[in-house]
Amino acid sequence: MKETVIKTDKLTKRFGDFIATNEISFEVYKGEIFGFLGANGAGKTTAMRMLCGLSTPSSGKAEIAGFDVYKQTEQIKKNIGYMSQKFSLYEDLTVLENIRFFGGIYGLTDLQLKTKSEELITQLGLASEAKKLVASLPLGWKQKLSFSVAILHEPKIVFLDEPTGGVDPITRRQFWDMIYEASNRGITIFVTTHYMDEAEYCNRVSIMVDGKIEALDTPHRLKEQFKSDSMDDVFYQLARKATRSDN
Repeated sequence: MKETVIKTDKLTKRFGDFIATNEISFEVYKGEIFGFLGANGAGKTTAMRMLCGLSTPSSGKAEIAGFDVYKQTEQIKKNIGYMSQKFSLYEDLTVLENIRFFGGIYGLTDLQLKTKSEELITQLGLASEAKKLVASLPLGWKQKLSFSVAILHEPKIVFLDEPTGGVDPITRRQFWDMIYEASNRGITIFVTTHYMDEAEYCNRVSIMVDGKIEALDTPHRLKEQFKSDSMDDVFYQLARKATRSDN
């Protein structure tokens, strides 16, 4: 039986009269790569903030890693990792300083930090760059380092918010190899992306339109359901129904 690590039931977020996320219900399983898709304004960023314990829902229920989003947000934060395209590392700190800083935030001991730092720098092949400022790294390396830092504490779930934006296709493929490796270790991957070819890499995909989940299944079944050859076409068929454009 699959272990559920994210469970929502009619999860809703209102801002005045505007319903950003409208009664979404779904489950995500341990080790699953779950794609969370939607055009700008669909409500996916709002939903992700609630799941991370950063925003209190207006109504509905949700459990993340077994913890309640209303009452146990601090426990949720300790059991998840987070990476954003917009911000994940401090550019004015070195590679090593970033690893140690975020490891400390995630509650690793000094011994764990030392061991994990050495392992990570070796694994990424960054030994010669360890004492260089992150600002000097190519974008692809920054993204791979960001992901590695986000799972440094072996969280149950890692939330990735458009993690491969702006990187070249080869680096994107390498990044997804890292995602598969983490998934194989039992870490659940919850990922938003604008690249529909990346949706094909997910075990299951949900597509939000105007605050609601309009489709949720494996990429293969979604393509069958919408009589499409690509996830790009599936997404287009659903997204063109949207009536709003602000998240």
